[in-house]
Amino acid sequence: MTENNGERTVQGWIWNENVQPFLALLSHYAGYDFDGSDWQAVELGLAYTDDEDPDRWYGYPLVGSDHHIEVRLARAVGGDEVFVRVTRTPGPELLLRADTLIAAFAA
Repeated sequence: MTENNGERTVQGWIWNENVQPFLALLSHYAGYDFDGSDWQAVELGLAYTDDEDPDRWYGYPLVGSDHHIEVRLARAVGGDEVFVRVTRTPGPELLLRADTLIAAFAA
């Protein structure tokens, strides 16, 4: 976990096929109902991303009843990995869960 100007961030990579379940579980922890229209938006936004170009990462807010987090995603060039960055203020609990989910969905 890193901290910058009061914002805490966790990051890593997950397999492409795990992006939807990752976001669904993370949304659940945030108190947000991630549904089919959310997935369509993420799927379209992720299509033209590039992990090597910071301007081509896709950001999606998860604003739930319990937490507000920002998820940024980018596909690995030539690979099946998707790089993930989760940012939240304040409190480390949700980020610990996000870090655990990243590790699980990278396996």
